[in-house]
Order: sequence, then structure tokens, then C-alpha cells
Amino acid sequence: RSAEMAKLTQLIDNEVFRAYATYTVIVLLKMMLMSLITAYFRITRKAFVNPEDTAVFGKGESAKKNLRTDPDVERVRRGHLNDLENIVPFLGIGLLYALSGPELSTALLHFRIFAGARIVHTFAYLIPLPQPSRGLSWAVGYAVTILMAYKVLKTALYL
Repeated sequence: RSAEMAKLTQLIDNEVFRAYATYTVIVLLKMMLMSLITAYFRITRKAFVNPEDTAVFGKGESAKKNLRTDPDVERVRRGHLNDLENIVPFLGIGLLYALSGPELSTALLHFRIFAGARIVHTFAYLIPLPQPSRGLSWAVGYAVTILMAYKVLKTALYL
């Protein structure tokens, strides 16, 4: 049992793993923030999809008018969905990449670029910024994940 704990301690002492953990927390918190922003827009725009959510605003017909879609809510939801489509693969691939033994400086570059690209993507979605800002920020983050996957496949797997 103590040998298992020693392995875990070694992982926590690994600078690349700590860098991965840091940027993973950053992008996950950013993704969680999207839930709060969605809730804010739903409440301020009075646009709900579940009847029970409208009860605060009255009953009957007055509540039913709040069962609707809103362009601002849908924009935030699309941004959140894009986070799910891009951050979840980063979590798995980034972990394998961190464990594949990259140089700390290279790993930090990958993690920072990915996190920065996702943050820019969120601003591009929410403000909204003119294209190609959103598309480029998505492409940069996606490319970083693909590059990390390539490194993992090249160095750590038996193909």
C-alpha cells in the first residue's frame, strides 16, 4: 500500500502533471461559468424550457409565456456545448500527454495555448466578436489537442 502512495506522490511531484492539473482546473472552471451565464440569461430574459422553472413568474398563461427560446440564451448554450465538445477531449488527451514525458516548457505551451484559445472563444461567442475570431480560437485549441494526441501516439503507444 505504501508503494502505491509513493507512486501517487511521484505523480503529484511531476511538474508537467501539475501544469496539466492547473490548466485543467482553469478550463473546467470556465466551462462551469458557462452554466451560471446560461442561468443568468434564462432568468433575465425569462426564457425557460421546463414548466416548473416558470412558477416563480406566475401561474397559468402568465407562466406559459416564459416557456420559450431566446437568442441570447441559445448563444450561451452553443458556447457551452462547444466547450463540452473541446474541453472533454483535452482532459483525456492532455492527461495522456502529461504522462508521456514531454518537456515542461513544451507542455506549458500546449496547456496555455489551449486554455487561452478556449477563453478567447468564449468571449468571441458571448460578446460576439466578428469572425474569424471565434473560428480561429476554436481551431487553435483543436490543433493543440491534436498535436498532443500525435505526441502520445508517437511516443507512448505500440502501433
